[in-house]
Amino acid sequence: YRHLFPLMIQHWRDEWKQGDFPFYFVQLADFRDESADPQASAWAELREAQTMTLASLPNTGQAVITDLGEAHDIHPKDKQNVAKRLARWALARDYGIDIVYRSPEFKSAEVQGSKIIVTMDHTGDGLDTFDVGQPVGLAVAGEDQVFKWAQGKIVGKDRIEVWSDEVATPVAVRYAWADNPVCNL
Repeated sequence: YRHLFPLMIQHWRDEWKQGDFPFYFVQLADFRDESADPQASAWAELREAQTMTLASLPNTGQAVITDLGEAHDIHPKDKQNVAKRLARWALARDYGIDIVYRSPEFKSAEVQGSKIIVTMDHTGDGLDTFDVGQPVGLAVAGEDQVFKWAQGKIVGKDRIEVWSDEVATPVAVRYAWADNPVCNL
């Protein structure tokens, strides 16, 4: 999928001979049952592959909808909010309207003792949670690559401090890495 999805977009652009026309897509929604523990997720890997397309092809955009899906229906019923998120890309990129249109994306991570400081790109007016005060949906792993749920604290417009009492020396961090993640950032 990491290769086929951008290849499909480029093939359409080549066939239609319109140059690098805007191509905005919807990231896969949350789907399937929630997991009590962090685990591998092919669904999350597909979402990551879609996100990677933004860096590999010009003039592409992605509406993130992990908060709009239904556990037992692959197609979210809330089509209006999906459409509004896509429209924001077009309004900003193609019509020059000054609005926040892009979801926050991972930029970098720095280990500081038992915590990881994650810096994000595209944070608009700043990172925030949409329900409870603390970020939910974070996990960290040590050298053993066994992920454990983690706590998080927003420590700047574009930074989150992440830690777990179960991981003394974290080396990796994940957010919303599940088929149906419980997340709020």
